[in-house]
Order: sequence, then C-alpha cells, then structure tokens
Amino acid sequence: MDRTERFYKIHQLITRKGTVPVQDFLSALDVSLATFKRDLEYLRDRLHAPIEWDRERRGYRYVAALPDAPRYELPGLWFNASEIRALLTMQHLLVGLQPGLLEPHVKPLLARLRTLLGSGEHSADEIERRIRILHLGARAVQLPHFESAASGVLGRKRLDIVYRGRGSDQTTSREISPQRLVHYRENWYVDAWCHLRNDLRSFSLDAIQRARLLDKAAKTVPDSELDEILASGYGIFSGRATAWAKLRFTPERARWVGAEQWHPQQKGQFEKNGSYVLELPYADPRELVMDILRHGPEVEVLEPAELRRAVQGQLEAAAARYKK
Repeated sequence: MDRTERFYKIHQLITRKGTVPVQDFLSALDVSLATFKRDLEYLRDRLHAPIEWDRERRGYRYVAALPDAPRYELPGLWFNASEIRALLTMQHLLVGLQPGLLEPHVKPLLARLRTLLGSGEHSADEIERRIRILHLGARAVQLPHFESAASGVLGRKRLDIVYRGRGSDQTTSREISPQRLVHYRENWYVDAWCHLRNDLRSFSLDAIQRARLLDKAAKTVPDSELDEILASGYGIFSGRATAWAKLRFTPERARWVGAEQWHPQQKGQFEKNGSYVLELPYADPRELVMDILRHGPEVEVLEPAELRRAVQGQLEAAAARYKK
C-alpha cells in the first residue's frame, strides 16, 4: 500500500468509525507507529486535514475546520489498468443484463459501482465518457441453455444436448458430463466429458440447440487432467500439446507481438535485425492458424511443416478469391 492509498484508508477509517484508536490504524495500514505519525503529520500540515486526538475516547477523529482554514483535499487517487477495466466491464455487463430474478439487486450494484468509479480524483460521469471498454465478437447464448450448463457444472449432473458443430455443420445428440464453464474471447464454453466420443471436449454454448439436465451423476475428471488436456495447447481448441509452432515476425510487427502473451509456456527472442521469433505449443491448429493469418505478410511459419502448409494453403486460397 503506497502513501496515497494510506491517506485514503485513514480518511475512510475516521469517516466510518468516528474516533479511531492508533492500533486500529496500524493494523489496517500494516505500518509502523513512526510511519503512521509521518502520514498524520503530512495530512495535517500539507493537506490541512482537521484531525485531532480525542483524549477521552483515546483516538483520532475529524473536527470542524475553522472558517478561514485552508480547504482539506486528498490527493487524486487513480485506478490501475486492471481495476478500471474490471469496474467498467462489470458495469457494462450489469447494464446489459436481461430482466430477471436479479433485477432488484442490480440497481444497488450499479450504484455501488458508480460510487467506486467516482471515489478518486474524477467523477464517474467523466470516467464513463472518457474511457471505453470495447467488447467485440460476443455470440448470443440462449439463457435456458446457459442455466442448464451452469446447473450441471455446479450440481454435478449430466446434460443431454443437441449440438451443431460449425466446422462440420453437423448436428449431433450427445450426453455430456460438464466439468466447468469457461469465458474466453467474449464467449462462453463448457468443458465436458463427452460420452459419445468418450473424451474431453469444449462445447461453445451458443452452438447448443437444446439442453436438458439429466438426473444422472456427472463423471468427474480431475482438475489436473482437465488442465493437461484442455489448457496445455493453444486457445479453446486445445488438447495435449503435440507440437511446437515457431513463428518469425517482421521487425515492424515485432514491436507489438514481442509484448504479447499468446501462451503461458511460450518462448520468444528478438533477432539482430529486430525480428521476433515466437515458439509455443499447440494441439489443434485451427485457432492458431486464424491468429497467424491476421498478421498477414508480417509473419512466417518456420515450423512445423504441417502448420506452414496449412497457413500457406489459406493464404493461397484467399489470394485466388481476389483473382476472380
């Protein structure tokens, strides 16, 4: 906790409790008595905080400032990048929430979020007007299907689903044992044991056309196995990592990609000419190919050969379409 945060904590404690013993400050701030006294001195002398010691109650409290006293104002407190993103994302999600059982609870939450957003140097209105969180590519999920999936995950029950695989454009009926819900790239998926394929699969919730909760206990897959199979490869089309991709980005694109994380186990290094070589594991290449293609001529697949051919084939097909 830095000094500015401590100032706000001191202010909050006095505002909430009225009179605060020294030990309460030390516990809440996790500082020494000497540091607390320096903070108090700064608040009084530099920021003109009307804080006094109450002998009877044996604690510090606010007193009424004299009419001609300088105005007491705390220094501006700002959010870090993750905090402001979380607050604005929560606000965005709550505003877009469909009417339902939670509606009476949503308005107080929104009011609390606005209070948090306005707790620093700038007003909530100014923050909402000046900072934007853009959500792109989200696909609509039918509420009953989400509820069924969530009930199966938390209640450890199987689901009977009708699923349309977009890649094959085929619809199949399956019985699955849902393991966990995953929100990835603005969309919802359920990791589940598929009793039809007798293997673990990730199902996009928006591709489920029907879902029915069964009165049958779900097969439980250990978290370690879920992570090994569904989280070790690349993206949502994961699986046990079977190959490592090696990509070289041009010096121009390296300025961006060199600061990005594509996979927790990735390896990257800059070359003498400024190019950036990125290595990462994958099993199913579909999502990786899509991410490579978005960099166009600024990236080259060095290995493996199968991945290089897959990307080359996509580029040639795209070029042929523009020659028509």
